[in-house]
Amino acid sequence: MVPDADGPEARLRAAYEAVERIGTSSDERAIWRELASFLLRGLCDAAAVELTGSGPLSGRVAAAGDTAGLLDRPGGRAASGHVESVPLTRPAHGEGDSEVEVEVYGRLLAARAHTPFSPDETAMLRFTARLACGHVGHARRLADTERIALDLQRALVAEPGRPHPNLEIASRYLPLGSRALVGGDWFETVRLHFGRTLLVVGDVMGHGLEAAVDMNVYRSVLRDVASTDLAPHRVLRRLDASAAEEDDRRPATCLIVRVDPARSTAAYASAGHLPPVVFTADRPGTLLDVPVGPPLGTGVGGYEAVALPFTADQTVLLYTDGLVERRGEDIDTSLARLAALRMGVGCAVADVVDAACAGLDAQHAEDDVAVLAARLRLRPPPQEAAG
Repeated sequence: MVPDADGPEARLRAAYEAVERIGTSSDERAIWRELASFLLRGLCDAAAVELTGSGPLSGRVAAAGDTAGLLDRPGGRAASGHVESVPLTRPAHGEGDSEVEVEVYGRLLAARAHTPFSPDETAMLRFTARLACGHVGHARRLADTERIALDLQRALVAEPGRPHPNLEIASRYLPLGSRALVGGDWFETVRLHFGRTLLVVGDVMGHGLEAAVDMNVYRSVLRDVASTDLAPHRVLRRLDASAAEEDDRRPATCLIVRVDPARSTAAYASAGHLPPVVFTADRPGTLLDVPVGPPLGTGVGGYEAVALPFTADQTVLLYTDGLVERRGEDIDTSLARLAALRMGVGCAVADVVDAACAGLDAQHAEDDVAVLAARLRLRPPPQEAAG
């Protein structure tokens, strides 16, 4: 691959090959490695990418060929041979006659042992450097977007609302990998009148910043609707109608539980969500038979609620599908695995969450995981507390 060996056609072929081989990954370090490896294929005997700055990627981040003999000497001096240094920069913004800011990444070093670089070869070095910089700029923007979305989601789900003192809760949010686009998983607790608490878990369809933003909207609407003290299925109706009015709102599944400690009951309503599971000490869990309506955002409605006993020895677990769903496995099998878990006597609410995540290997789940567990808190009678 010597760009000027056969004239314009060879240079064009080399440019096409560069486009195909550089930028195949969204990982910045991999892009710099692709640049160095491509240049080694026929344009130089050694290539290296050196980045400026103090971030995690700085210094020499990619190298190919005989860099020790052609680019490096003890003490940091350049070695003998023919070396080209190409700035690694890209325009940050600006169009037409407007002022353009330049983002500086570092430099590309290319060396040959015997013959100097021709003007066409130097032009190819600059072309491939610009190509790599363009891909790196895109990769950095993508990483920034992922980081913003992840920070937003973590901020939203890390601190659910405070329930009444008569209810203990524990929660966990596990994003899918460090570089994956986040989804719209969330949970919430809302205080109601007469010592009741609303427990909610939901999952906006899709991933990325848009899903996280829609998740925030659903959560905000939920808080407003919950303040009216409607029954769980009526809350879902309001959420569904609100989402259906917005053409760009993503559909979402949602499970709502209204816990009433005074009556030792809990009312459940579901919008396309997986069933909750109730654990009693030293016994397998029970998947609750909750009527399932369509996901939120369809405008169809048709939600129903069911009230079931909820006693002090029980812990209810709400979760998103990332906890249980596995590729190639029937969902009933996945749910049975969750229900088969046993929680020991004296197991705290947080221990239930830990056991569920460990038992289903949530750290290696194929989607984001959000889990919310709750248990009634036994409070001594006033005379015992005073004594």
